[in-house]
Amino acid sequence: MLTFLRKRIISSAVPLVVVVFGVFLLARLTGDPTNLYLPVSATAEQRAEFAAANGFDQPIHVQLWDYLGQVLRFDFGVSLRTGQPAGDMVLAAFPATLQLAAVTMLIAIVGAVLLGSLAAYRPNSPADRSASFLSMTAASIPDFWFAIMGVLILGVGLEWLPTSGVDGGIEVWILPIATLLIRPFGVLVQVVRGAMVAALAAPYVKVARSKGASEPRVVFGHALRNASVPALTVAGDLTIGLVNGAVVVETIFGWPGIGKLMIDSILQRDFAVLQTAVLLTAVTIFVLNILIDVCYALLDNRVRQTVPA
Repeated sequence: MLTFLRKRIISSAVPLVVVVFGVFLLARLTGDPTNLYLPVSATAEQRAEFAAANGFDQPIHVQLWDYLGQVLRFDFGVSLRTGQPAGDMVLAAFPATLQLAAVTMLIAIVGAVLLGSLAAYRPNSPADRSASFLSMTAASIPDFWFAIMGVLILGVGLEWLPTSGVDGGIEVWILPIATLLIRPFGVLVQVVRGAMVAALAAPYVKVARSKGASEPRVVFGHALRNASVPALTVAGDLTIGLVNGAVVVETIFGWPGIGKLMIDSILQRDFAVLQTAVLLTAVTIFVLNILIDVCYALLDNRVRQTVPA
């Protein structure tokens, strides 16, 4: 297992390094922040002083080298907007994104397991066809369209739910979670249903039934255990997608997470905060990928044997 883990860390670290370089260079393509933070009447000397104070007067390769040195020292710079340490701002916003993604994924997994197992228990039954139609529809709806429709209908039209912010009770969670939930739920139902159909038709299930095992034990104790491997892989990928997809949801609903912080930093060319937000997101995805691979390897020993050296 340690050899497998070492190989996965090394192979997964390459994209992380690419992200560090890429976000630094792409951030500079958004334009010169001097025009945003200094008045139009600023003199050339004032502009030169601002650039020198923030290192923008150096060649791009020198700025990159300095940035890499800062990252290795866990110094992520200072926000141009607020003057606060960029790391502190990102760490303050990240829990809101993780909470949103964790609650959404928990609901998606529990709902998909129940609905997918129900559909697989009686293939081609009305329950199976209804579950398939519901899941395929959910998986096909764009999240941004669903979010806009939710705001227009439930927020503006009926005034049942708040349209933005986090001040309030459970009602402020409904639209953001529903928007993030719809696609993962639809995909997971299809995956669980397909894996459970195959598992319930396997010989070991017939043996368990012949020994007098109860149907709940057969379905959830035997079939679901073996059907969990493909479902786990897809659930892990969807969880990573939720962290990335939170950018759209947080922007639409004014959710104070890392996604909204990224968008604000791009619009205001706050390079330090943008770079730190993307880096922390990339590290989170890196860790999630490793955890998913480890769980997958624990469930299926063949996975550890197929990882290249």
